[in-house]
Amino acid sequence: MKYALTAALALASVAAHAQSHINIYGVLDAGLVLERGGPAGSRTDLSSGVGSGSRLGFKGTEDLGGGLSADFVVESGFNVDTGKSGQGGVMFGRQAWVGLSGAFGSVSAGRQLSSYYKGLRDVADPFCDGFAGQAMNIIAGNSRVDNSVIYGTPTVAGWSAEVTYGAGEVPGNDATTRSRKRVLSGALSYAPGPFAVVLAHHRREDAMLPDHVRNSLLAARYTVGAVTAHAAFVRTRSLGGAGSHDALLGLAYKTGPHRVLVSAIRHEDRTAARRDARQFAVGYLYTLSRRSDLYTAYGHIRNDNGATFTVGNASNDGSGNAAFNLGLRHVF
Repeated sequence: MKYALTAALALASVAAHAQSHINIYGVLDAGLVLERGGPAGSRTDLSSGVGSGSRLGFKGTEDLGGGLSADFVVESGFNVDTGKSGQGGVMFGRQAWVGLSGAFGSVSAGRQLSSYYKGLRDVADPFCDGFAGQAMNIIAGNSRVDNSVIYGTPTVAGWSAEVTYGAGEVPGNDATTRSRKRVLSGALSYAPGPFAVVLAHHRREDAMLPDHVRNSLLAARYTVGAVTAHAAFVRTRSLGGAGSHDALLGLAYKTGPHRVLVSAIRHEDRTAARRDARQFAVGYLYTLSRRSDLYTAYGHIRNDNGATFTVGNASNDGSGNAAFNLGLRHVF
């Protein structure tokens, strides 16, 4: 009887383990960054997270039965060059959320990537929000949302949608006060195969003023053989009614271990100041293995009429209007 009970417990443990999956993953990215055109002059740094933010993450799923599963992600950013935490020292500053998924789609709560940002990163930007050529040097990224709930629909005939709501959590007795710092973000996507298009909108409400910032994105990506073409248009309406238009065109070419990235962005300031800007960028990646690659990239911004855009990378906003990257990235 004792041995039968032990065997039953062991089988139950194996079954429970089979229904739960936890993965440990991460990115180690270190590179040389040469910046030019900054107010303090040129600088050369050994930086972390140039192509992709260095991170350590844990993600898991548990099969709850009936097609329902519980999911979670906690992801901590850090700097390879110093060993210090990223995102201002927040332990899980990159992501921290828990949710449910099933036939209805998915719902999750926590600190998460906004629906708008995913469209910009995955469809619009050939640099995928990394290196000196990233679109977020000029185009608003609106990447992470605290205190957020996200609902994503199932994909039907290539169509899917996602909505993000970030509670402002500002106390007050009236609706205007309570809405301050609130974030609303949403995306409608169509990706039946080599073609993908996304329409996204992001609204961030100001903490101090009864005014808001709105970003609307229309982006498309199309792959033919070894070439992927990217195009995007972003309309921004800022505080006080001011705004801007951004247009992006890009190409990615992949053959064997080689990958070449090119993009051009034009920023048109719609205010009387006319602080326009133009960015051109080129990048090259050489794949060493399924998990490791070498990279180099160059980005340059021409600022007009006092515009102050800078060339950064996946982890740093940069200080000058031109930058060169050379580094190594390993994914595990």
